[in-house]
Amino acid sequence: MSTALTLARPYARAVFTLARDHGCLPAWSQALGFAAAAVLDPRVGAVLGNPRWQGAALVDLVRPPQADAMFGELLALLANNRRLELLPDIAAQFEALRAEEERVVRATVTAATAMDDAQVEQIRQALTRRFGRNVAIETAIDPALIGGAVIAAGDVVIDGSIRTKLARLGAALAQ
Repeated sequence: MSTALTLARPYARAVFTLARDHGCLPAWSQALGFAAAAVLDPRVGAVLGNPRWQGAALVDLVRPPQADAMFGELLALLANNRRLELLPDIAAQFEALRAEEERVVRATVTAATAMDDAQVEQIRQALTRRFGRNVAIETAIDPALIGGAVIAAGDVVIDGSIRTKLARLGAALAQ
C-alpha cells in the first residue's frame, strides 16, 4: 500500500465525517476536487516543494473561491504539516466514502463510438439490477475497441469489445 494513501486515509475519513454531519457532502466533493486538481498542476507542484512558500500562501494557491471556513482550516492544517500533496488521495478516498454512504456505484463505460442517451440509460438500468444500487455513469470513447464497450465499475470489469473478442478468436485459432 502506498504511503500517500496511508497518510491520506485519516484525513479523508475525518473530513468525510465532518462534511456528512454538516450536510455538505456535495460542496466538499467539489472543493476537494478543485484543490486536488490544483495540486496536480505542475506549476503548483513546483511551488509546494519550495520551502520559501509557507502556510497561508500555499492555502490561497489551492483553495477554491466558494470553499467554506472549515475547508480553509483543512487546507491550513495540511499546509502546516507540508501535506498538501495528499489532496488528490484525500479527494479520491472521500469520493469512495461518499459513494458508499449514498449507495452509488460509479461506472465508466468506454465505447468505440459515442453512445446515445438511450444506450447509456439501458446500461445504467442493467448495472442497477446487477449491483442493487444507484449507478452513476461516465462515458469515454476509445476507437481502438473497434465496437462494443468495456464497463468498469469498482472491481468489476465487463469487456464486451470486439477487440477482445477478436483477440480470443485469434488465440483459439492459434491452438
